[in-house]
Amino acid sequence: MHLMATAHLTRPLFRIGAVSKTTGIPVSTLRIWETRYGAFRPVKTQGKQRLYEEHDVSKAILLKQLSGEGHAISAIAHLDLAQLRQMSNLQNGLHHKLGKNGGPLSLAVVGLSMANRIESKKFAQGLKQVSIRVTDVLADLEAAKTAQLSHPSHLLLVKVSTLQATVHSAIQALIQKHKFAQTIVIYNFAPDAVVQAMKLSGLMVRREPISDSELAELIQSVLFVDSARAQEFGISGTVIASRKYSDETLTRVAGISTNVLCECPRHVAELIAQLASFEEYSQECLNRNAEDAHLHAYLRSISGSARSLFENALEKIAQHEGIDLHEGGPRWKP
Repeated sequence: MHLMATAHLTRPLFRIGAVSKTTGIPVSTLRIWETRYGAFRPVKTQGKQRLYEEHDVSKAILLKQLSGEGHAISAIAHLDLAQLRQMSNLQNGLHHKLGKNGGPLSLAVVGLSMANRIESKKFAQGLKQVSIRVTDVLADLEAAKTAQLSHPSHLLLVKVSTLQATVHSAIQALIQKHKFAQTIVIYNFAPDAVVQAMKLSGLMVRREPISDSELAELIQSVLFVDSARAQEFGISGTVIASRKYSDETLTRVAGISTNVLCECPRHVAELIAQLASFEEYSQECLNRNAEDAHLHAYLRSISGSARSLFENALEKIAQHEGIDLHEGGPRWKP
């Protein structure tokens, strides 16, 4: 979602025409919802021009959705974002298991601007085989620290301006707390060392600008796919887990003496490292051009699916052979 923002102190403000274009709500309707029902309290310039904040855009999107499902504006216009989102989630009967006959891919989003983008009608048109549902929206990482999610979510989507080591730590804490299967981080500026550290920890990291189509493909690429359908995404029932083992751990396992053990640990560890490398490469390819985005997302999903399956296999091998897979652990358990 791209809005023409007017700078005002530290928060972005948006003209009513931009809000109308993004949400698909006529300007006249936005004005009625404001003046008659008190849905918004936009900032007004000296020239009486309305300027809306990001949370107003979020609210407009939800009001449009709920009114289209039969709720009277007069009954919901006064509700805040959290209440409206809860109504939206209940209305759509959230399921927490993915499948061809199951519910949508659920997202928790950090950043109001990213949530507005994801929930826009324009973005939904870029999705192919997968429906998504934003379950919770957190204004920023600081607010996310103490927030309690209303629903479990498969995916954490974070939008930040600058990546720092403290941001990485905050995101890792969120993942540990809420057990997200995958995490996507979109940023504007960052030191290369921080970006690489985040990637090695299993996060999907992309720099702006990223188009709606590329972001949609990136989100879809976290799903297991049916390898028989090479031209489209088919959901087999789950989200691909992020990486379990670092390159250091895989190198250690691959180097275990073959005089004591069979060579399965080495082969599987090397396969996981190669698949993880190709998975990251495919992710980086997503921003080359719109025509290639779907193919690269599909390739990333294929390699991620295979990597996750081989990680499960490595766990079984390690258990059978007494290998310690913990970071910095011994070559094998005594």
